[in-house]
Amino acid sequence: MDRKILIVDDEADIRDILQFNLENAGFNVECASSAEDALEMLSDRHSLILLDVMMHGMSGFQMATLLRERGNLTPIIFLTAKDTQDDLLTGFSAGADDYIPKPFSIQEVIARVNAVLRRSEAVSLLSSSKDVVKVGKVEIDVQKKTVTVNGEQVQFSKKEFEILNMLASNTGKIFSRDDLITELWKDAPYVLDRTVDVHIARIRSKLGECKAYLTNRSGYGYTFNSVD
Repeated sequence: MDRKILIVDDEADIRDILQFNLENAGFNVECASSAEDALEMLSDRHSLILLDVMMHGMSGFQMATLLRERGNLTPIIFLTAKDTQDDLLTGFSAGADDYIPKPFSIQEVIARVNAVLRRSEAVSLLSSSKDVVKVGKVEIDVQKKTVTVNGEQVQFSKKEFEILNMLASNTGKIFSRDDLITELWKDAPYVLDRTVDVHIARIRSKLGECKAYLTNRSGYGYTFNSVD
């Protein structure tokens, strides 16, 4: 598989170092010096985006949020010097798949890129076994990556979609936070229990009148089931 990576960073030295080393590791690499340019370049041929957070013009967080709102589920790894817990949560809420703080080693970047691509490919294979998941008034089209709630299509981020699909595909089964992290955030050391809670809260909000389908069994975890 030709795995194409888009590097988005306004520092030329960082772009050059990343491109040289990732190409040596066997990846096809393109670079953009701004989020605005990246949005023009991005296509369905890209397997992953390495995205700087602090850039002139549109920030990496803003670009990621915009992509997820448009339904683009291309995996995103943030590269940034901002590494407080709130920054991490902001990044994951914006739709990040991983988060690498600066300064970083090239070996770490390559390892994280491979890990995120493995996760993304594994989720796609897992999802392909069932085309449509329907629970009560919630319908998930696994192939089109869309969610319909009571007849209305609702936009979910990539990670929100993965969590919802995992829960809805296993109605009645309880998943702990650790279960969700292990399955959907493999090899991502910065994921906290609170990160899962943030995603769950966003999913419940978007489910609207069906939010009662997603419940928390105190001390055990989350489960999804129709209450109709």
